[in-house]
Amino acid sequence: MDILPEETPLWQYIERTAREVAAKYGYDEIRTPTFEPTELFARGVGDTTDVVQKEMYTFEDREHRSFTLRPEGTASVVRALIENGRCSDAMPLKLYYLISCFRYEKPQAGRSREFFQFGTEMFGAAAPSSDATVIALAADIIKALGIKDVVLHINSIGCPDCRPKYREALVEYFSQHTDELCDSCRERLKTNPLRVLDCKSPICSGIAKDAPKTIEHLCDGCHDHFESLKEYLTAMGIDYEIDTHIVRGLDYYTRTVFEFIAGGIGAQSTVCGGGRYDGLMSQLGGPALPGIGFAMGITRLILAMKASGVEIPEKSAPAVYIAPMGPAAAKYALSEVSKLRDKGVYAECDIVGRSLKAQMKYADKIGAKYTLVVGDNELEVGRATLKDMTGGENKEVALDSLSDLFE
Repeated sequence: MDILPEETPLWQYIERTAREVAAKYGYDEIRTPTFEPTELFARGVGDTTDVVQKEMYTFEDREHRSFTLRPEGTASVVRALIENGRCSDAMPLKLYYLISCFRYEKPQAGRSREFFQFGTEMFGAAAPSSDATVIALAADIIKALGIKDVVLHINSIGCPDCRPKYREALVEYFSQHTDELCDSCRERLKTNPLRVLDCKSPICSGIAKDAPKTIEHLCDGCHDHFESLKEYLTAMGIDYEIDTHIVRGLDYYTRTVFEFIAGGIGAQSTVCGGGRYDGLMSQLGGPALPGIGFAMGITRLILAMKASGVEIPEKSAPAVYIAPMGPAAAKYALSEVSKLRDKGVYAECDIVGRSLKAQMKYADKIGAKYTLVVGDNELEVGRATLKDMTGGENKEVALDSLSDLFE
């Protein structure tokens, strides 16, 4: 996926905003490899998920070891914490990352085979107040980006204690509709019936509307956790809707799952999704640390920002463009732009040997705020005319103090 220079200011703005909000919540950045041993994702994500079975980019190296381009970020972060001995750090551990992920999916608006995410992970906090805090962080990022018409959907999918009974209820219900289900869902019914609820087939999703609800089969602990989460969200002024069809697509989720759904951006409307994964750390060989996090798709955030009419940041423009005429003036121009850049000022000058007419055309094209034409006469008298490219006003300035004008 190419992100061209005229697009990068918006990407940088989103990344900077997400970093700044995460920092207010005490999150630190972590960076992990682009590819990992395939076993990590098979164990962490779940070998019955569509991601592992159909969507991963997997290859062998020269020693016939299997590696996979990361399809998501959480498993890699957990692996990194275990391998680097960070699971005994002061809790909670709060981390964020900006990564590219890879899944073999049908490209469409808001979905591509290489996609970019801002994600967070929190470890060592099991209370529902931590769920509410993570959701609040996501909500604050969305708000800071100016995205409107976004609805928070929450659900609880239970834990290993209550999930078996719910699984039985699902199998019993969907078995009555086996002939109507798609081939994939008939297989899911044997291996992981929760995945049937997540099927995008109109027929399967229609059948799933009347399926047993997860929140109707929660154990006391999961029920109390979910009720407390709702109370915390209300106390924090965060509106939500209970959506019993949210199960998320990865096997490691337990209890709380949530999505932020944006209006006006088409079928791929989930701009943020996440949940709790209390068993993942121990499943990958670490201690039994609870975890919760989320991921935001950068492309979908951009679609939502545009749909909300957010003013898109423009590419920065030079404060001044120096147009030299002749070798001596070219040396002066390079010297002055160096001084300006040392002061943090974006400045440009000709370095390709354009004519004066071509230089002025180029200065206008790149949006230079001021231009300064310097030739032998200007160098001799030590003064030149600084032109305001917006207002058209001209003023004479001393060449030896040009950089002082842009403090």
